Amino acid sequence: MIRYLLLVVVVGLGAACKPTATQSPPAPAQHFGAIDANRLAHAAAQPGEWFTAGGDGSGAYFSNLTQINSGNAQKLGFAWDYALNTNRGLEATPIVVDGTMYTSGNWGRVYALDAATGRPLWTYVPEMDAQWGRHACCDVVNRGVAVWQGRVFVVSLDGYLHALDAATGHLIWKSDTLTGRSPNDFHYFASGAPLIAGDEIIVGNGGADFKGARGYISAFDLQTGQFRWRFFTVPSDPAKGPQDQPHLNKALGTWDQHYDWSIGGGASVWDGLSYDPELKLIYFGTANPSPYAIGKDAPGGDELYAVSLLAVHAQSGELAWYFQEVPGDGWDYDATQKTVLTSLEIDGRARPVLLQAAKDGYVYVLDRASGELVSAKPFAFVNWTKGLDPKTGRPIRNPFADYTKRPKLIFPAMTGAHSWQPMSYSSSTGLLYIPVIDAAMVYINTEGRRAGSIEGNFNLVGVMPEDYDPQGLAGMFGPLPPMSEMSKGVAHPLQSRGVLRAVDPLTGRVAWEQPGSLWDGGVLSTAGNLVIRGDSAGKLNVYAADTGKLLQSIDVGTSMMAAPMTYSVGGEQYVAVMAGYGGGTLFLPFPADSAARTRGNAGRIVAFKLGGAEVPKPALRKEEPFPQPPPREGSATTVAAGEVLYNRFCARCHVFGVGLLPDLRRLSAPTHQLFYEIVLRGAYRAKGMGRWDDVLSQADAEAIHSYLVDQAWSAYQQQPH
Repeated sequence: MIRYLLLVVVVGLGAACKPTATQSPPAPAQHFGAIDANRLAHAAAQPGEWFTAGGDGSGAYFSNLTQINSGNAQKLGFAWDYALNTNRGLEATPIVVDGTMYTSGNWGRVYALDAATGRPLWTYVPEMDAQWGRHACCDVVNRGVAVWQGRVFVVSLDGYLHALDAATGHLIWKSDTLTGRSPNDFHYFASGAPLIAGDEIIVGNGGADFKGARGYISAFDLQTGQFRWRFFTVPSDPAKGPQDQPHLNKALGTWDQHYDWSIGGGASVWDGLSYDPELKLIYFGTANPSPYAIGKDAPGGDELYAVSLLAVHAQSGELAWYFQEVPGDGWDYDATQKTVLTSLEIDGRARPVLLQAAKDGYVYVLDRASGELVSAKPFAFVNWTKGLDPKTGRPIRNPFADYTKRPKLIFPAMTGAHSWQPMSYSSSTGLLYIPVIDAAMVYINTEGRRAGSIEGNFNLVGVMPEDYDPQGLAGMFGPLPPMSEMSKGVAHPLQSRGVLRAVDPLTGRVAWEQPGSLWDGGVLSTAGNLVIRGDSAGKLNVYAADTGKLLQSIDVGTSMMAAPMTYSVGGEQYVAVMAGYGGGTLFLPFPADSAARTRGNAGRIVAFKLGGAEVPKPALRKEEPFPQPPPREGSATTVAAGEVLYNRFCARCHVFGVGLLPDLRRLSAPTHQLFYEIVLRGAYRAKGMGRWDDVLSQADAEAIHSYLVDQAWSAYQQQPH
């Protein structure tokens, strides 16, 4: 099978469909979730609190706490942990207010804990139909909650906004954030944290990697959940009448006049919202156009407002300004990475700016009020463009990166040079700490090839150089050029790697870097001269912020992708992180050296403090042998058809090998018996596995099963007996 297909999703846990549950309600005399505009504006005066996912209103993932510092970081150890009873990806950064921790997990579950001990206070589990998780790219993750005036807000995977009582977890109101609820809307999902903006709460969603999604953000009244306004990021079908919003009239002329508007346009807003309370502007980036395929746009077609940073007036929902990072995107270079709102000294004065280390490999510095480009410097190797126009920031197209006729080796990969993992900006050092993915991909246009259109990837497949095997891929894609041919003239190592890089945002100067893996976590920096990051090997790594020196590496025993945070309770400073692998890694087997591979992937929250103990680690997992499969079935033609269908619809989630979701070559005899009930009629819907009878026929399912049995026999016979 093709184990490297990108853009993942689907099945989840049975608990996702359980009703709301509460545990040990806290004492009513205590105030919970007491954040308001004044308190957030003066967050620096209360460094022991962590008010938002990024710490404060700037989203810098920076703390002024100094009790834990570069002089004593080697004494950091285990304080407490809390098991979340999941093996799916965990990407949120907890919020701590007045000694209570609030955070979110799979499907939009919410947890409230005593931040000093990890004692659970309450848990909220939203009810939902697992069918909405089928197209959730990537995994059934959630990137965090918002806390405000005694309430906790979360968006569940199916696109509902929930307002909860911060003291009890009881539901106060629930609002639908999607424009439709028919089966045609299953390509929408929500995984990002909501944003508080004045008296409104703002929500985006995902879906641009699937046919039918049109990007937008929506605003709701904070108190009642009543809908206020909606801002669409791309035009609607002009055949159905005039555009519904003024900014879309300009956008329409930048799209191919023959564009198939049933595809939706894409440009969804699945993460990275921020707000400036003085300018009253909401900032966000948009995802790829649908489809991301160069050569299909009109000559010079920019496809506004895909892959752009935008500012919208909070009260009216009207466009204030935009900056498009990748016009006519053909490489899946979403601009949805989190931004930092700060001030930099430019020409002798402090200038309010927005910073983003984008997926396309550039650090963009924009004026927050006008959107004017201040600076754009590469923080990673790129060859999709020859560079940027110094005045406009418009990329200069590199003909080398056109893969429409032949596969091409392009930097960065579809993963981006920086993905969703939060970067950190330290006001102490003036440096950005970026989790960099230094990797290329072979981009293959699948049109006219046996693989055909692949759900979630359209007509494009990306293959990491180390996985590129022209002979092994020929069955699905036909003759392919050797790597030696594609790498000619590429003056950069081809081995994919992850790097933690400290970068000056204005000059692009790299102050230091430390090696990691491709899928390590987000970043925290502190005034204690620390940079802290978890990794896939299960280590929490602590560096000196000024020099990059590794000060401490704590073996947690659980792979980490989320960004850590820090807070204090009772005069004690803690560092906490959500530990659990998943997200965009769902399309690959767990790396051999990852804790998810060696010790399993039981998700938990882990907290640390000075003088703490050794972290308790999960037991080492045992590799189970392949069970004997049922008799082979179907002809060679049927098996071959099943291979194509499996890679088109199933391989994004069910990879062969030890991964996040079951390896379907290992199905038990009872599950083989239930196969068609599961795939076509939703027998495992309560476990998060949606039904697929809208795109797969009985004959299709039989072909897939024949292919799986064939692959199971191959694996069974190759293992030692």
